[in-house]
Amino acid sequence: MSTSTIALAIEKQMVLENGVQQVELLNGVEDSYGGIILNMEKPMESEAFVYSLRASISQWKQQGKRGVWIKLPIQLVNLVEPSVKEGFRYHHAEPDYIMLVSWIGNSTNTIPENASHRVGIGAFVINDQREVLVVQENNGTFKGKGVWKFPTGVVNEGEDICMAAIREVKEETGIDTEFVEILAFRQSHKSFFTKSDLFFVCMLRPLSFDIQKQDTEIEAAQWMSINEYAAQPFIQKHDGFSSVANVCLAKLEKDYAGFSRIPTTTASGKTSYVYFNSRDLSKL
Repeated sequence: MSTSTIALAIEKQMVLENGVQQVELLNGVEDSYGGIILNMEKPMESEAFVYSLRASISQWKQQGKRGVWIKLPIQLVNLVEPSVKEGFRYHHAEPDYIMLVSWIGNSTNTIPENASHRVGIGAFVINDQREVLVVQENNGTFKGKGVWKFPTGVVNEGEDICMAAIREVKEETGIDTEFVEILAFRQSHKSFFTKSDLFFVCMLRPLSFDIQKQDTEIEAAQWMSINEYAAQPFIQKHDGFSSVANVCLAKLEKDYAGFSRIPTTTASGKTSYVYFNSRDLSKL
């Protein structure tokens, strides 16, 4: 039997009220943790699905399998309710599918919960005149409050933090930039429904200077003196914002070093970035 794919399309006898019927088991792929992943793609009647699912689970239990994942595309929404009735629960959802899971092993359930954090960035873009790029937002918490803030945004799935900062600045202000360092990061809880938030303050160097703001999200954008930015009453009043402003000033005026990016390669051959204080590391 293959360690990556299990041939499950075999027939098994199941006795129904009207006699004996052949039930085809569901096709699944074995994961790295002794579980099964079902990627449902073809339409299926709910009743036939339940018969096949029960027979498949029976065999998987005999094989010592543990977690069973069912990925249902949005067009197979009719299979959600029968899956839940068979003991499956929601794990996570994306725009085009929902993932359900059930633990069928005899050992302790070790299925990890859905992603606990959302990742965001704030872009500290500073020019040679000690002016920082700031915006006022059309929507959200800061709408209509007259607060000048850094461009911010959410890191997309599969996107590097450094590239997300560059993208958000370009989208909101039209300014081209290059990544310098991560200066600080913050963790907060229940910031997006029940999810926690990791927010990275990224220092960027501007490569262009003519602002072209994004009208749908940005009310105004400008270059502002870093000292004027830090002196805003809102910034001074709130510790989180004043702490970030102080870090940015320390980067400009003192011997503060952030985390630069170093490209690395994972065991699977993928490129990723490690962020660390390369300046001080070189002194060790």
